[in-house]
Amino acid sequence: MGTLMGYKRANGDTGIRNHLLVIPTVICANQVCSRIVQMVPETVAIPHQHGCSQIGADKSRTFETLAGTGRNPNVGAVLVVSLGCEVVNPYELADAIRVTGKPVEVLDIQEAGGSVKAIQQGTEIANRLRAELDKAERVELSLSELIVGVKCGGSDATSGLASNPALGNAADRLIAEGGGIVIGETTEIIGAEHILAARCRTPEISDKLYHIVDRFEKEVERMGEDMRGGNPSPGNIAGGLSTIEEKSLGCISKCGTAPFEGVIEYAEKIPGKGLYFMDSPGNDIECVSGMAASGVHLVCFTTGRGTPTGSAVIPVIKITGNGRMYERMADNMDVNVGPMLEGSMNVEEAGELIWQEIREVADGKLTKAEILGHQEFSINRIGPSL
Repeated sequence: MGTLMGYKRANGDTGIRNHLLVIPTVICANQVCSRIVQMVPETVAIPHQHGCSQIGADKSRTFETLAGTGRNPNVGAVLVVSLGCEVVNPYELADAIRVTGKPVEVLDIQEAGGSVKAIQQGTEIANRLRAELDKAERVELSLSELIVGVKCGGSDATSGLASNPALGNAADRLIAEGGGIVIGETTEIIGAEHILAARCRTPEISDKLYHIVDRFEKEVERMGEDMRGGNPSPGNIAGGLSTIEEKSLGCISKCGTAPFEGVIEYAEKIPGKGLYFMDSPGNDIECVSGMAASGVHLVCFTTGRGTPTGSAVIPVIKITGNGRMYERMADNMDVNVGPMLEGSMNVEEAGELIWQEIREVADGKLTKAEILGHQEFSINRIGPSL
């Protein structure tokens, strides 16, 4: 069984990065968080648009996504920054993260006396937390502890023909090691959901998979819209994809061939190892953010058109089957399986190439998105703002 070097957390979780994360509870705290991150090296933040004027399920989704991101095993300590009057309670958020045993502190901008004083106090707290994190030693971990999200975006005809099947081959390798795979994008399995449902371990899991697809389609109908106006996207169509079903059949191949052990909601904690489906939109940033909140260590992201998407807390590996795009966007791409379409690489060899990259990134190698500082973050919305 393979091993890698990572970080052991107080609750037994294992991380492949050791981030100090600064979380704004509300959009009004974004600027203070950004300035603290600028002042303290090797510190990340997740600025967002929410935390105020939200109710019900939407308020809960924001809370759970922020809490889940703080609980991600790649995060070693957290500073929660509140304005002081938002709907997301900063102390409840801190407690929801603190159950992992990691250090969590709260800063209130209104109590601190304004932005300047909050930045000063936040910088002092962050420097202290960062100094403690820097004492952590990397230890040997088993590959079986690794959970990887699989995602595609900016797809073209090469995605379903090369990069997605190759990623599926790598996904099967991780499952064979005892690890976990999470696939999302409810919008991108429509027309192919019966194929995934047939792979569910129990009828109850299959029923839940059908339920989330039906729930999404009804929501689009309630809005009086037709999703074919946005999926396939204009870029997908220009890249050679013609229908939702064609896109879905290529999309689902990236999760390999293992049976599904469960279906989870957006940002819900992954309950175990093996293959899981997470209800989530196809939107790149919202899906990757949901996967980070659910606890994945890294995401493998296939693209034919090219995308720079990254994350503040998890590495995002870019994989393409479009060799010309790989050359054109070499700054952003990590793995090229384009030779599959030229006949000089088979799916086994392409899967091994991706599997090797997964192991190296999990062991500390930086992805192109990390090197470039891509730390996009966005929370999927349900209802309107008040």
